[in-house]
Amino acid sequence: MKADERRKEIITLLMAKDGAVSGGELSERLNTSRQIIVQDIAILRAAGYEILSTHQGYVVKNTPLIERVFKLRHTSDQTEDELTCIVNLGGTVVDVFVWHKVYGKVEANMNIFSQHSIDKFMEGIKSGKSTELMNITSGYHYHTVRAESKEVLDRIEAALEERGYIVPEI
Repeated sequence: MKADERRKEIITLLMAKDGAVSGGELSERLNTSRQIIVQDIAILRAAGYEILSTHQGYVVKNTPLIERVFKLRHTSDQTEDELTCIVNLGGTVVDVFVWHKVYGKVEANMNIFSQHSIDKFMEGIKSGKSTELMNITSGYHYHTVRAESKEVLDRIEAALEERGYIVPEI
């Protein structure tokens, strides 16, 4: 894993957890030393992330990243293209959710930010372990996407629109 991917993963892990994440847990999950984690945290702080060090581990207080929710519809065959489009343009797919007529909002965390995380997700789908959540709503679903700027989110939206994945607002 490259250093920039590792730092993205650190932020993703810190933002996905409600509590603190220890340096030991981060180094174990990312298969690197605690020394590298400490250096990465310093670099992330310099980049504008407000990361607090507590006795229980690291916590993200504020982040320079912004989010946007996209309403989408496509086939299962297009899932990998959708995720690749978002990630290649600089986004992280935070979650997926659907609005079910009986159950209401059904949501799952995704935290897809790299080709490796896309491959891992698609492997789980293709193996038959499970199917995409969008299948219970005829392909309609929402993704929360996180990126460094409004401009990156605008480019992602334009690319998804060009592919026909964006559901027009009524």
